[in-house]
Amino acid sequence: MAVSIRLRRVGAKKVPFYRIVVADSRFPVKGKFIESVGWYDPRAKKVEADKERILEWLKKGARLTESTEKLLVNYSVLLTEELSK
Repeated sequence: MAVSIRLRRVGAKKVPFYRIVVADSRFPVKGKFIESVGWYDPRAKKVEADKERILEWLKKGARLTESTEKLLVNYSVLLTEELSK
């Protein structure tokens, strides 16, 4: 089972809001997920994520999607040194 940490859109039309979720990569983007580890509001430019849970999932072999990785690094939730461990 390939697990990925990715964004899941839950906002209304023209009001984007995303949850950062851990999901099987075979599941659809709006489908079921394993765990929610944070959220991202692009309108308010705010990110809140559980750093410990994300690092635990990365140790277990989960992969960050490209957009999620950029988001977490740009908002200083994760450092690039933590991702390379």
